[in-house]
Amino acid sequence: MRRVRVLAQLLDNSITIPGTGRKIGLDPIVGLIPGIGDLIGAVLSAYIILEAARADVSGFTLVRMVANVGFDTLLGSIPVIGDVFDAMWKSNTKNVAILERHVSKQTTQSARGRSYSAGAVVLTVIALLLIIGVGLLLGIFLARLIWSWRTR
Repeated sequence: MRRVRVLAQLLDNSITIPGTGRKIGLDPIVGLIPGIGDLIGAVLSAYIILEAARADVSGFTLVRMVANVGFDTLLGSIPVIGDVFDAMWKSNTKNVAILERHVSKQTTQSARGRSYSAGAVVLTVIALLLIIGVGLLLGIFLARLIWSWRTR
């Protein structure tokens, strides 16, 4: 849990904006890199989801976590608007909160001794790869669209 908390803090809330009480992390800053910035953020966010799969969270919970990252990645790939969205959505913090709720429930219930499902991990990795692929395609499409508007 400590590793995922530190990663979420780094990606979502590590830098205070001077003159305001708002914080941003490296995720929206890396998202400024055209074409691949949001994909790098998605790959880093995938670690939190993979740890959740290893913690044996339910399939529904994994879907929620993947949806948070997918939403962040796809909307974050829109130039300018996506960068502002990235700074406000904080999908990693949301996902760590979901994981912490699961872990706290698991410790209050009797330990069942189940190991994590390899199938859940495989499905999670496939979903994350799809998100990254769609994000890449969306980024290329938007870059070409903007380029065509600017060269007219």
